[in-house]
Amino acid sequence: MIELAGIIILGILAQWVAWKFKIPAILPLILIGLLVGPISATYISEDGTKWIEPIWNGKTGLFPGDGLFYFVSLAISIILFEGGLTLKRSEIRNVGSVITKLITLGSAVTFFGAGIIAQMIFGLGWRLSFLFAGLVIVTGPTVITPILRNIPLKKDLSAVLKWEGILIDPIGALVAVLVFEFISVEGDSGFTKTALIEFGKILLFGITFGFTFAHALAFSINRKFIPHYLLNVVSLSAVLLVFVASEMFAHESGLLSVVVMGMVLGNGKLKNIKELLYFKESLSVLLISILFILLAANINMEDLMLLYTWKTLTLFACIVFLLRPLAVFLSTLGSKMKLNEKLFISWVGPRGIVAAGIASLFGSKLMRQGVDGAEYITPLVFMVVLGTVLLNATTARMFAKIVGVFLTKSEGILIVGAAKFSRLIAHYLEQNGRHVVLIDSNEKNIEKARELGLEALTTNIYSDTLLDNIELNDMGYLMALTGNTDINKYAIDKFGEHFGENGSFRLVTTQEMLDKSNSPKEGLFSHNDDFNSLTEVTRKNPSIQEIDLEDKAHYKQLIEATNKDNDIIPLFIKDKEGVLHIISSYNLKTMEGIGEGFQLVYLGKPLDVEKAAPDN
Repeated sequence: MIELAGIIILGILAQWVAWKFKIPAILPLILIGLLVGPISATYISEDGTKWIEPIWNGKTGLFPGDGLFYFVSLAISIILFEGGLTLKRSEIRNVGSVITKLITLGSAVTFFGAGIIAQMIFGLGWRLSFLFAGLVIVTGPTVITPILRNIPLKKDLSAVLKWEGILIDPIGALVAVLVFEFISVEGDSGFTKTALIEFGKILLFGITFGFTFAHALAFSINRKFIPHYLLNVVSLSAVLLVFVASEMFAHESGLLSVVVMGMVLGNGKLKNIKELLYFKESLSVLLISILFILLAANINMEDLMLLYTWKTLTLFACIVFLLRPLAVFLSTLGSKMKLNEKLFISWVGPRGIVAAGIASLFGSKLMRQGVDGAEYITPLVFMVVLGTVLLNATTARMFAKIVGVFLTKSEGILIVGAAKFSRLIAHYLEQNGRHVVLIDSNEKNIEKARELGLEALTTNIYSDTLLDNIELNDMGYLMALTGNTDINKYAIDKFGEHFGENGSFRLVTTQEMLDKSNSPKEGLFSHNDDFNSLTEVTRKNPSIQEIDLEDKAHYKQLIEATNKDNDIIPLFIKDKEGVLHIISSYNLKTMEGIGEGFQLVYLGKPLDVEKAAPDN
């Protein structure tokens, strides 16, 4: 009981440490697992026992018989299902051909390259070498996201790394499963007819079960056959059922089936997809915490000592500094990506939970089958996982600055609220070269924004998921434009530091409009306009106008005119270079540097140019 409680407590503690110090959770989790496992047995315990012993040996251990391997399999199935839920076809199309080549051509380069190098250096035999290669294909979003979260990058660069991590997890898992099947089915006789039949069965049953159960579950949820309070637990049960049923028909096909199930549900018309996703994310965090500690603790010191050789360092260097750049540069041939962007992608390639979990599972199974060299699989993969995470977590930010992909000034604009005037403003900003993202909990507003070609996310402002979205790394301005004063203020307080380093703004409230002497620094556009006035002006004249400025006096005159005219609201100042500067109610009349070649950008009806001209 103490050991089980200790794993959960230490796992959540490691997650907190990772959040506090902005590092991937996998790093403290593995270190804690090694501490309570092989390190404690060798250097701390007087009787040579581990503080936490995962494998049952007759007297000690948490899991009797094959219990640990069953738990690992079920946990990974849930984690992969959650990954499949986050995979949206529309977002993949936006990423382009680079990500497609990375997960196909790039995976092939890593697979064959790592297999050949592992055979040359460690002499594991071709099949074991390629099993190792299949396991180190994956990168994984659970380790990439924390690394990139605090590195301001261009949207496209972040998107490539994010989607490579999501898509390549099931690909690497499938490749490893298939290679393992070839090894375990036919032993030393190689690729025979029986092994090929097993290969086909994995694909057939994995895809069929995943696709069928996904539609059945979606049908049940949408028709409300499942009560709301049972939604999450029934979905969890369905995932486990699909995994087990698929395994019964074709051994090792369960992982593929749950990935397919997640992808189908994530891209279907499931009404409760958000609730399901939030639940699975929380469950995945708990399972990842438990898994890494268990798997690291299960390693023995003699296994780790197998790596205490120059061969290990050589293998690691070849994978990280040779194969990864080769895969990236081949995959980006003919693309619009710049050399420095290719170098950064080449540098960032940490391995995650799928590699470690399946390596532990398959390595232990092959050792029990007496396969020569199988004892190297788990420690070698853990070495790659821990080494790549440690390398990328400590150097990615610095390397981004060295190669010049680190954004010194984030010019993206995050708009909270996707009402009609917000969409109008966002569309104008996009046309003037700014990266704009709209967020709203109203799905109809988001759909209308997307119809305009705008990037829009359906999200709850009270959720922390926005902070995990690495595609928002270039956000430097925050504009809260909802009709709810509390939400606007909350958005500024919670996300202003993260997304509004260059400026956080919100609409003024009705009370603030009445108090002319107190204009908030974060107030937007003018002291006379709130959500209602913006909505009304947009209803009457849904267009954004530009008018040339001659000098600061002319600007002040125009501002006075907008104050008197309820059908005109100032928005931005466009300078000579075409850069837009957000107008605040606080600095409405005191903006500096305005002169010839500048323009006032406003919402509403066209102004009479002659009346708006400065007095002679």
